[in-house]
Amino acid sequence: MSEDKLFALTRPAYVGQARLVVRDLPRVSEFYQNIIGLSVIETSPSGQVLGVGGQPLLTLITSGNAMTAPRQAAGLFHTAFLMPSRADLALWLAHAVHHNVELQGASDHLVSEAIYLADPEGNGIEVYRDRSPDEWSYQPDGTVSMSTLRLNLQELYDSAPKATFAKAAEGTAIGHIHLQVGNLPQADAFYQDVLGLKVMARYPGASFFGSGAYHHHVAANIWNSKGAQARSENMTGLAGYTLKFNEKSALDSAVSALDRLEIATERQSDGIAVKDPWGIGLKLSA
Repeated sequence: MSEDKLFALTRPAYVGQARLVVRDLPRVSEFYQNIIGLSVIETSPSGQVLGVGGQPLLTLITSGNAMTAPRQAAGLFHTAFLMPSRADLALWLAHAVHHNVELQGASDHLVSEAIYLADPEGNGIEVYRDRSPDEWSYQPDGTVSMSTLRLNLQELYDSAPKATFAKAAEGTAIGHIHLQVGNLPQADAFYQDVLGLKVMARYPGASFFGSGAYHHHVAANIWNSKGAQARSENMTGLAGYTLKFNEKSALDSAVSALDRLEIATERQSDGIAVKDPWGIGLKLSA
């Protein structure tokens, strides 16, 4: 895709930033800078804000009592960095190969091409590009056809521009956030019925929620975490993320549902803070 603004970000709601708790801040920050191509925007005693072109995407925070989250805990499955074009994804792949980055998988999802890896503390990462929505297939009920096919990494690598990857391409964003949760019906109830995202696809053990016909802005699975309870405050991994709204009516609808169901919220200067059923922080903002 080569539009000025990525389709994922033009929808009524989209993911803005993610916030991770880490134990070794310098090591993890260096990884996101050198491998993913993010730049430091802001530094504080307790963390750093990283992003692309001055746009914050990832906040890393640390504390002396951060407790390593168990693999089966609710929280992050992966943060998905969306590249503006296939050429940008290919150039990033060449960069990762030349730096001997261990990849965990690569898939063609019909709507997108995705490469999977993890940061030094095991936080999952997806780097992907979307095919044009014109190439997606929708079902009569509005869901989108997705699959998990083998991605030809060699062909993608061979297509890379003859250039050096210095930093993530301008316009790179967090396209979606994929969560580990304890219970899928509970996830459906919160993300669809309360926040107003639509179930766009289902896999065994996973639901994919999107806004405005996007394949998914949020996903939730129970593959490692079935029955997981709420996260404790000082766990490493995903502390929270922001859901930004291009349409005020969509934000107002979500806030009304939160109030109606008496789900605890906190009005802050930059949005409304809430926690999902597993204690994952969420900031709703216009």
